[in-house]
This record gives sequence, C-alpha cells and structure tokens, in this order.
Amino acid sequence: MDLTHLDERGQARMVDVTAKQPTVRSATAAGRVICPPHVVAALRDDDVPKGDVLAVARIAGIAAAKRTPELLPLAHVIGVHGAVVDLEVVDDGVEITATVRTADRTGVEMEALTAVAVAGLAVIDMVKGLDKAVELANVRLVAKSGGKSGDWHRYGFGAGES
Repeated sequence: MDLTHLDERGQARMVDVTAKQPTVRSATAAGRVICPPHVVAALRDDDVPKGDVLAVARIAGIAAAKRTPELLPLAHVIGVHGAVVDLEVVDDGVEITATVRTADRTGVEMEALTAVAVAGLAVIDMVKGLDKAVELANVRLVAKSGGKSGDWHRYGFGAGES
C-alpha cells in the first residue's frame, strides 16, 4: 500500500493535487458534547451566563472549517464554498453536525471534522463555568460525496454502509 503523505524516504509531504480537476465535493461530520442534566437545563432555558452558546459554537465551527489548513499541516488550502454547522440540545448534551462543501481538487472531510471539533470546544468553553465535567465525544465523519472515491455514508446515516 502506498502512503500518499510520505515521500520516497518516508518523510511527511503534502500530496500534489495540481493535475486534479476541481469537482463538487461535500462532507458531513458529527459529534456530541456530553453535559450533566443541570447544564442541559441551562442550555434549554437560555440561562448560560456567557450568553448564546449555540450561536457562538456555530460561528466557531464555520470559522474553523475555513482555517483547517492552518491547524493541520498537510491539509490543502481549498475554497470552502459552503459550511453549515447545526447544534441541537438533547437530553444528555449537544449534538453537533457540520456539512462543508467545495468545488475544488480535494475533499472537505477534515474541514467538516474540524468544524465539529471546534464547535464542540466552543460549547465546552461557554458552559465550563457551570460544570467542568462536560466532554467532547464521538467526533466522526458520517458522509462524503464527490472526488475519485465517490460517495460514502457511515452505516446508520443516510444511504447505508460503504
């Protein structure tokens, strides 16, 4: 198996995608911030002292998607043409889903994952004064479309297992 991010000497390198044609690509990631019941109640009552937790986390996630190559040294600088970050307060915390789209030479899986992770960290930052036991969990890719490898969906999320 050839490892694309290693050169002939085994050193890390950025994959050259210059010759690839831009195509429409999309990726969706998900994760959860697990919170104790009193934090969930504060989120539902909009009673978190730092302000609108979901709005801050949504903006943090979108900004993070656009800055992924600054955080991951081998990620390509690509045009993030669309980023949607959805947050929902559920019984045990906050569910986060991010979908990122581009028309570029490489995919946006890392951008979607980064959006979820940073949105989750923003939730934690906003509620940590209420309880330090909150935690970010289960950040994962749930779907991708476009590019050479085509479409993929995690089992239980959309089109079935790939």
